[in-house]
Amino acid sequence: MKRALVTGASRGIGKKIATGLCDQGYQVIAVSRNLSESDSRFTNIEGDISDLEFVSELANRVLKDSGHIDILVNAAGVFGPIALMHESDPHEWAQTIMIDAVAPYFLINKFLPGMLANKWGRIINVSSAASLHEPGPINSAYGTAKVALNQLTRHLASELKGTGVTANVIHPGDVKTEMWGDIKDKVEDVGDVAINYKNWVDWVEETGGDDPQKAVDLVLKLISAASDDVNGEFCWIDNPLQAPTKSW
Repeated sequence: MKRALVTGASRGIGKKIATGLCDQGYQVIAVSRNLSESDSRFTNIEGDISDLEFVSELANRVLKDSGHIDILVNAAGVFGPIALMHESDPHEWAQTIMIDAVAPYFLINKFLPGMLANKWGRIINVSSAASLHEPGPINSAYGTAKVALNQLTRHLASELKGTGVTANVIHPGDVKTEMWGDIKDKVEDVGDVAINYKNWVDWVEETGGDDPQKAVDLVLKLISAASDDVNGEFCWIDNPLQAPTKSW
């Protein structure tokens, strides 16, 4: 039985992906900062993946209890401050980079050796179409973090050629998750500078957003034999509400 480790697995896209993998027979190790909504079918571990000491302890525990990890899905993420740079909280801004971009590196660093030794593995980093859009005001933390995650994945993919391990990023769609709700709350008092985000929030509300099952289906596709040669790509869900944007 293949083992999958999914971060951000107590809610939103991360929980949907973890559940989808579990339904397909994968052994799922779910990591999150809050286990209050965790699924009892998973091996649930609570902790902060932006803390290297925790990640090291996590790796030691998982490798001792379960052996190597076959599939790593970095789904944990925060949107961070919605504010002009000079008005944003530096600690909140930096924490966004740590969770959305640096933490995936920490986990890759710890779990990739087992994949390489086994000559098979899948690393899937949850990115966002926001990383491909023209830069604009009040979204510097999240946008920067996801661009960094994209480039991290591309560098990793270049190192993985011919190893049996692949690394890709996905855009899960415009999904009405807790993060959407967080953005909705934050843009209420920002003013006209947030008009694009207010319009996006309203659009997702009106359309209902993309079905999160689309993201699950994309992950299952990427870990299947049909995607053995897919490496270093920005992958879109099928039939997204938002037309795919050119990546690289």
